Formats: sequence, structure tokens, C-alpha cells
Amino acid sequence: MREIILDTETTGLDPGSGHRIVEIGCVELVNYVATGRTFQGFVNPEMEMPAEALAIHGLTDEFLAQKPTFAEVADAFMEFIEESTLVIHNAEFDLGFINAELERLGRPPVPAERAVDTVHIARRKFPGAPASLDALCLRFQIDNSERTHHGALRDAKLLAEVYLELIGGRQPGLELASARGEKAGPETPSVLRQPRPHAASHDEEARHAAFLNEIETPIWRA
Repeated sequence: MREIILDTETTGLDPGSGHRIVEIGCVELVNYVATGRTFQGFVNPEMEMPAEALAIHGLTDEFLAQKPTFAEVADAFMEFIEESTLVIHNAEFDLGFINAELERLGRPPVPAERAVDTVHIARRKFPGAPASLDALCLRFQIDNSERTHHGALRDAKLLAEVYLELIGGRQPGLELASARGEKAGPETPSVLRQPRPHAASHDEEARHAAFLNEIETPIWRA
């Protein structure tokens, strides 16, 4: 089973207001194991970077001016994710930006049904507790000390570790299986054993009869 952990960095919070993607980061999992394959694309947003967004990810206008536009990275990005399930922290946000970029290019959107939202998983698992990526890293003792700024690939790598903990640790167990209607793991093959003999020997029967003779009106002879 192939899954893609995905994160984006943007110029703002609302693609409907014209904000754009500036970085895409992806990590490939196969059967819940990171394969080492990643995708990182810095994107020229073709607009000036607002100060609020710059403070979050640190990607400057000068740096991004040398990068390709989304139209130039779209094919490589779509080829990497293929039709795989996308694991995203706050999927509505990232898919909103990705689909806005695809719409500009006249391309079909990525269906929301393809996304697994780790925010929703965390809130179901730990109701009332903080569900930010930093909070979950702290809960699962995942080192995020290098996260001085947000970064799509860096955050996707952290999210991959968080996701595996949310679904039951490095080796997903019954909780994950029941959620997906799957078996928890390979079945243990049954071993055919020969029946054990239980019939009493003649000596045992004789000693049992002698024992009953010592009991007054035993119920076994009623």
C-alpha cells in the first residue's frame, strides 16, 4: 500500500484571495514504511511575499524568483503522487491550495476522498488535546528541534513519524486494522495436532473402583 505524506508552504491562508503555493514536500510510504523517496519543489508564486508568511517559512522573494512556477513543476508533482492516498495535516488547507493551482492550469482537482487528515485522527484519539504538528511531536517524543521555520519537506518528514504513531506505532496493529476493516496482520497458520489419548488404563480403572468402595454410597454409583 502506497501513501504520500504531503505538506505545502504558501504566501497566505486563502487561495481564493490569490495566495499561492511556494513549496511542496512529499514523503513516500509503502506498507507504512518510509522508502526514502521524497519530492520537494520550491515554487515561484509570481507575487510578492507578505511579511506574515515570510515570518513562518522564511522563503524570500529573492530566493523564490529563481524557482520554477507551479505550471513548470505540476507534471513532476502529479507523477510523484500518482493515485496514492495523501496523508495531510489539515487536508482542507493544502488540498485547497493544490486544487486552486491545478484549476489555473485547467487540470482536474485532487478529490478530497483521497486524503487522510491527521488532524482529524489526532482529535479523535486525543479529544480536547492540542493537535498541531508541534504538539503531536511533543506527545510522541519526536525530535522537531530543527523546525525553527516551517518547511514543506521537513514538516512532511515529521508528519510521517507522527502519522505512524497515530495509527498505532511503527507496526500498525488492531486499531488501524479495525478502522480500515482489514486484518491486523498475516494470519498465524493453524497447526493440526493429533488428539491426545484420554481413555483410562485397566490399572487406573481398578484403582478407581477400589477408591469408590471406600466411600459410603458414592454418587458416582447412583
